[in-house]
Amino acid sequence: MNPSLKRLGFSASDRVVIIHADDIGMNDGSVVAYADLIETGMLSSAATMVPCPWFPAAATLCQAYSDDVRIDMGVHLTLTSEWEPYRWGPLSTGDPASGLLDAEGYFHHLAQGVHEHARSEAVGRELRAQVERALAAGIDVTHVDSHMLTLFHPRLLPIYLDIAREFGLPPFLVRLDEAHFRRSGFGVAQVETLTGMIRQAEAQGAPLFDYVHIMSLDQHEDRLGEMQQVLDELPAGLSSIILHPSADSPALRAIAPDWRSRVADYELLRSEALRKAIDHADIQIIGFRTLRDAIRNT
Repeated sequence: MNPSLKRLGFSASDRVVIIHADDIGMNDGSVVAYADLIETGMLSSAATMVPCPWFPAAATLCQAYSDDVRIDMGVHLTLTSEWEPYRWGPLSTGDPASGLLDAEGYFHHLAQGVHEHARSEAVGRELRAQVERALAAGIDVTHVDSHMLTLFHPRLLPIYLDIAREFGLPPFLVRLDEAHFRRSGFGVAQVETLTGMIRQAEAQGAPLFDYVHIMSLDQHEDRLGEMQQVLDELPAGLSSIILHPSADSPALRAIAPDWRSRVADYELLRSEALRKAIDHADIQIIGFRTLRDAIRNT
């Protein structure tokens, strides 16, 4: 049985789920969507991208709901800037020697650039700066996770875990086997390092997700059907369903080729049909706040 769920009093057969929104603050529509979904949606957690231009608006929204337990906001630790017409960069440095910047002075487009060029000490400073800025902005941070999974790398994962421990936050971690990491292109020694660090983190009290589903950003049709299948097939244990909701806007369409999927996520989360599907599913919904408080009370 997942030890985190056992500590929370769940049984071995319970299907416990976090319904999570990524990329809050990446663009204007993500903040508009989150504001609406606090009141009308089925979210149980979210994460904000602190280096992005719309982070201040996301922070202001969280401040307005500071006493509301429905606000379950983590920091979506960001070291990449993937879009062509819309970029962002580090909070902690403008020094190219850090390895955090590409030739244009922004974060690298993809995780590979980070893995090849970013200095470990610069990564640590940047991750810490992002969490500290979120806290200084009045956000009651509930967890940390990794934009584009950039930090799931043998050299960077220890930094990620150290930041989580430093701030008393659960890191988003998945119970991945060696075969998964081999398919991702890691060598034998790297795979052993990664799986060993994840096992050790769980032994030290970090929650591990048994199953994760990221709603497709390539296919926006039949969002409800995709979600219904996920709900039907969720295994026992701790699961996360990750969406990227955004209200439609000219800016979103200009930024993101996958804008239709982001808008579809928003419409799904505010739909009565999803509410009924979740009501009929044999699942228990929690947020990262529950996991964070369990860590801090241990």
